[in-house]
Amino acid sequence: MQPELYNMYTIIFNFEQKGLKPVTLQDIESDQSLLEVALKNDIELHHNCGGVCACSTCHLYINKGENLVEELSDKEEDFIDRAVNPRLNSRLGCQCVLLQGDGEIMVTLPDQTQFLGE
Repeated sequence: MQPELYNMYTIIFNFEQKGLKPVTLQDIESDQSLLEVALKNDIELHHNCGGVCACSTCHLYINKGENLVEELSDKEEDFIDRAVNPRLNSRLGCQCVLLQGDGEIMVTLPDQTQFLGE
């Protein structure tokens, strides 16, 4: 019996915050959110509601690979509208669950320092 082959992702985190260099993570398994991936790898991404789609603090931009995560829901879209500087490629990290498969995802995290007062 052959061992099961797992599809893995490469995720590149870019940062708007000055002084932070991009972080490339490889061999990331599916069925976890981009928020979970960030936190497991010591990448700061605010998540005031605990990752249950009840706020907009884990807001990020998906620059590449948006088809590799779960689709945008109406509830998520409502919270994105409340985020700071929403764009067409805005998503909530807690809702971007990696689908089965593989590929490269490139995201940009907004400057987290602008949320310190919230």
